[in-house]
Amino acid sequence: MGAQRTTTRSRQRGLSFIGVIFVGLIAVAAFAIGGQSVPIFLEYFAIKKAAVKAARDGSTVPEIRVAFDRAAQIDDIHSIAGKDLEITKRNDKIVVSFSYSREIALAGPAFLVYRFQESTQPPNY
Repeated sequence: MGAQRTTTRSRQRGLSFIGVIFVGLIAVAAFAIGGQSVPIFLEYFAIKKAAVKAARDGSTVPEIRVAFDRAAQIDDIHSIAGKDLEITKRNDKIVVSFSYSREIALAGPAFLVYRFQESTQPPNY
């Protein structure tokens, strides 16, 4: 009797060339969107910091707007100005609120829109 060879064929694992291209495209898109989103979020945090500082330092509406504009010049804030702030008084505390949106062009008519809305004092529920 001849030696019977029973070889089990092991299944290959890994990505095909098309799979590698697809994963590469997704990675490039994620890095491109992330690279454009990081400055938007850094500016948002700078706006939030400037609003808190303006609310703490100013006592009148014009003083708060000027304080915010000074901080905006220092922190290179272009999305919002002191005139765009909504300034109110709640429980003897000055509350500065703002809302704005920024967009990133993706491809053709497609845009990614970030909408920011913040207040220096959380709402009372």
